[in-house]
Amino acid sequence: MPLRLQGEIRACRRPNRRDTTGVIALAHSASMLGIEGYVVRVEADSAAGTPAFGLIGLPDRALNEARERVRAAVVNSGYPFPAGRVLVNLAPAHIRKVGPGFDLPIALALLGIDEHVDTLALQRFVALGELALDGSVRATRGVLPMAIAARNAGFDALLVPCANAREAALVDGVTVYGVACLHDAVAVVLGHGAGLRYSDEVQFTAVARACSDFRDVRGQSAAKRALEIAAAGGHNVMLVGPPGCGKTMLARRLPSILPPMSAAEALDVTKIYSVAGLLGDDAGIVSARPFRAPHHTISQIALCGGGSTPRPGEISLAQHGVLFLDELPEFSRSALEVMRQPLEEGTIAIARAAGTFTYPARFTLVASMNPCPCGFRGTRTNDCRCDDAAVARYVAKLSGPLLDRIDLHVDVARLPFDEMLARSPAENSTAIRSRVEAARAVQQRRYKDTAYRSNASVADADVRHFCALDDGATALLRAASAKNHVSARAFDRIARVARTIADLAGASQPLAAHVAEALAYRSLERRGLAA
Repeated sequence: MPLRLQGEIRACRRPNRRDTTGVIALAHSASMLGIEGYVVRVEADSAAGTPAFGLIGLPDRALNEARERVRAAVVNSGYPFPAGRVLVNLAPAHIRKVGPGFDLPIALALLGIDEHVDTLALQRFVALGELALDGSVRATRGVLPMAIAARNAGFDALLVPCANAREAALVDGVTVYGVACLHDAVAVVLGHGAGLRYSDEVQFTAVARACSDFRDVRGQSAAKRALEIAAAGGHNVMLVGPPGCGKTMLARRLPSILPPMSAAEALDVTKIYSVAGLLGDDAGIVSARPFRAPHHTISQIALCGGGSTPRPGEISLAQHGVLFLDELPEFSRSALEVMRQPLEEGTIAIARAAGTFTYPARFTLVASMNPCPCGFRGTRTNDCRCDDAAVARYVAKLSGPLLDRIDLHVDVARLPFDEMLARSPAENSTAIRSRVEAARAVQQRRYKDTAYRSNASVADADVRHFCALDDGATALLRAASAKNHVSARAFDRIARVARTIADLAGASQPLAAHVAEALAYRSLERRGLAA
């Protein structure tokens, strides 16, 4: 959140009696800055004169239309609309307010003018929700982070649409009142209606997500081994192979071998999905790791986040999960180059007129590509129609710095017919995940006094310490670097991968065999396709 906004937002805390001086009615709501919530004061005043309804405080177009929605909802609910000139102010006034979620608090503040609700009782609530013309309350997005902001500001009661009640109840320390219409909201403020309290049962109600299993994948032992290493160390992977070899099938099964999310990670993901409006009506914590697979025609803003009203993109929706980019060279180069920062740092900064917002983007990237434009170079069953210049242009769509940030380059070949018909069962995801979890446990002990969570997240400055190589491994890497140039970034990534391979093998230090396997996963460099 921009530092210049923090002082204004801290001022919007739970009021005391003196806060009402000069304000006929005061309600509270909440809004979003990036993926962080903040409390908004809804101040309503009326004066004698020609009937009019003014709304100030930098409302956007959808919020400006609240004047007509609120007027119709109040009248159709059987309440008189305040007479004379009505003015509603949304504070802090210099921050742009977006969306229709302020309808309910505006209506309650207007009812407080004519004392249809107790204005002092109203001030203990933070209200959220869009009003229909008949007075019913519709769901709004971003309720979870706004509920967290309300709790942090000292409020202990929330008025939210019924569809968002379970989502808001994930926040400890507040009582959530789900309301279906304006009548219900008035009744709650007057002291009627039961609230929903946070509970462990609500917190750990998971959003079910289908997950495929590696037992369905025949052969492809080298690719499976690479994905196991990726899952164990949090490394990024590039799958290179002809059409139909199983790249997508392999990528979609990577979440099945990742360790379960911690409670903090699950709440983090749920918060992002709440902002994006992707939680269902019966929302609970999103406990399954996300898998996002955007189409290659996606825009830079949709992939990385942003827009006139900044929202998280696909890389943030993949937080703590997997982002799969199929046919990577077909994506917009500008969008791919923007990903260089989040791949390195785990966050992405979006600069707009309202300020600079930082979105989380710590995910495992799985990308796939064909070896050439037609896809058949190196296969025996199809003739490749691409000359060397066409292949060079195809791979040149991917910059060297981007490929340097992908730890594992894996060749995936088409499966022979006899192997496809083999009846021998493949290893299932449960067995692979047990090895992954054991390796992650080793890393947790290693990094317990640091901010690192996996080998892939180790900063360059600490690679020599945490991923130190023995003499034989160092000599092997020196020889490989002399034969084929290895950049400083690639050197560090090879060391991190070797550390993960050693963890899977139960070794205390990466050995020459572990470095050799890590070097084998730099196939694009060996073929001269990466810088």
